[in-house]
Amino acid sequence: MMGTVKHTCFILAALLFVTAGCDRGSHPRQMGRVAPDFTVTDGNRSVHLADYRGKIVVLNFWATWCLPCIAELPSLTAMQQQLPQVQVLAVSVDVDQEAYRDYLVQHKIGLLTIDDPAHRAADLYGTSRWPETYVIDQHGIIRRKFIGAQDWTSPEVLEYLRRL
Repeated sequence: MMGTVKHTCFILAALLFVTAGCDRGSHPRQMGRVAPDFTVTDGNRSVHLADYRGKIVVLNFWATWCLPCIAELPSLTAMQQQLPQVQVLAVSVDVDQEAYRDYLVQHKIGLLTIDDPAHRAADLYGTSRWPETYVIDQHGIIRRKFIGAQDWTSPEVLEYLRRL
């Protein structure tokens, strides 16, 4: 009897774990819904997501200490140059703002990026595994989510963004 209860508890816990992860994939509950709006202030600069309505936005959550994030930045930059109609908005979750600023200068990051050490924007999206990226269409609707580093210059990704 005790073994059956433990077995049942294990199965229920595993089921909860699996279903909780369903919203974490490339088709989150937010797919097809209006992207949560936010304003992030980084020193003297503020970025408001709604200001980019009318453009396709590639909203990328990243950090300087995240190796896959760093590996992805060059292809995000190259994609931004190839598709000027797409606005990359890179939101850093770095807590160490000095390290964040130093990284931008040392690596000459040319993307629109802002630091959100409180993770306010990431929390609105339920994002915690960096890099995570949301593709938001011209109407502010979330169309796609990517978890992990992507090659943003791949023909498939470029064609997808062009079609939006």
